[in-house]
Amino acid sequence: MTLAKERIILGIDPGTNIMGYGLIHQKGNSISLITMGILKLGQYSNHALKLKKIFESTLGMVEQYHPDELSIEAPFFGKNVQSMLKLGRAQGVAMAAALYKGLPIFEYSPKKIKQAITGNGNASKEQVAGMLKNILHFNEIPGHLDATDGLAAAVCHYLQGDSATTEKSYNSWTSFLKDNPDRLKNK
Repeated sequence: MTLAKERIILGIDPGTNIMGYGLIHQKGNSISLITMGILKLGQYSNHALKLKKIFESTLGMVEQYHPDELSIEAPFFGKNVQSMLKLGRAQGVAMAAALYKGLPIFEYSPKKIKQAITGNGNASKEQVAGMLKNILHFNEIPGHLDATDGLAAAVCHYLQGDSATTEKSYNSWTSFLKDNPDRLKNK
């Protein structure tokens, strides 16, 4: 992979109790860790307030770090429909904040992210965190692995190189809705 570009990638692992995030700086063929962390949302009982905090936090990260792209983990299909709905909303407001600031969005499945980082699409969170520690040379794995999950989304996007253009990318709500007409509810 010969990439002659410089960019900052924001990675987000959406969640309504804990949202993980990580930012990396790419300079040519190398990457370095800018920061990673979590947004704790468990103290808010109101789902709408959680969504507001996700939106504000994502906007804040974009304004503070000026990322060039957002890489976000796509919701996986589970058995609990209510959990899926809440997770989809969390992802949507993070995407909305990035789109509001003009960032292109790249969406990857959890399996794709794990495959990119560890070579195994069924790797555990601990395995992903351990591999990221080796790749980015940070000293300590955070207590909440949601932080490394957000970071993994960013590193996955970097590792896609020029093939990232074949993944789903949106730079406006119009382009997103064009590819996802089933997500628009007509009244």
